[in-house]
Amino acid sequence: MAAPAHGRVLPAFAIIGWRWVSRNPASAISPILLPFIFLYFLRLIAPANLFPLEIVGAMLFTTQNIGSWVLGDSATWRIENALQDLFVASPLGKIRYLFGIAFSNLIPAAPALIVLAGLLVVSLGHPVPLLGAVALTGGIAVLWILFSAIGVAISSRLTSQREIWPVGNLTFTILGMLSPLYYPLSSLPPLWQAAAHFLPATYAALLVQGALGITPVPAATLALYAVLLVTCATIGTGIALRLYRWQGR
Repeated sequence: MAAPAHGRVLPAFAIIGWRWVSRNPASAISPILLPFIFLYFLRLIAPANLFPLEIVGAMLFTTQNIGSWVLGDSATWRIENALQDLFVASPLGKIRYLFGIAFSNLIPAAPALIVLAGLLVVSLGHPVPLLGAVALTGGIAVLWILFSAIGVAISSRLTSQREIWPVGNLTFTILGMLSPLYYPLSSLPPLWQAAAHFLPATYAALLVQGALGITPVPAATLALYAVLLVTCATIGTGIALRLYRWQGR
């Protein structure tokens, strides 16, 4: 009798992510470099009291970029390797596939998130409070699922290997820059602020900033940010899954 296959998806995809890092350590270093480039220049030109806010933004930006890696892997497996044909023909299903490929790409991003978390503690000058830790972990988890779903959806619409890099980088860089991740929302022009309120990452940033006391807000406002984050992310994930074409080549 064959052993049950349930429960093997995440471990199997975890092996894929780990083998990528073990064979090419630069894949774990690269996610650290991009947010640190922003942090380096912001540390030079921005007020010192904003540095913890900028570190939080770097963690959320790193999480958001996982969507770009998911897009690249999913598109490559379908267009070049025909590996997705195997997944489509199996009982896996697109939801389990989404979580599997998202989990495999979370592994190379983990070192960057750990380093940034340590830097956040140093910049705050004290351990991260429980509410802040919960808000930060929850914000990262929600954005991880949302942007992985967006990456998978976009990947299913690409027809050429040449489209992967420009489409992925353009999409997720623009989304990351429009949201107030590295700077306070109040510092943006009014029109930009209005546009940012339609992006889930905005509410993730505001929630974490408030929970950590970086930009103090009432508890009721924090609860509102959490509700808006989950609502926007749920709608965005639902739209992405509707647009996702679960098919082989």
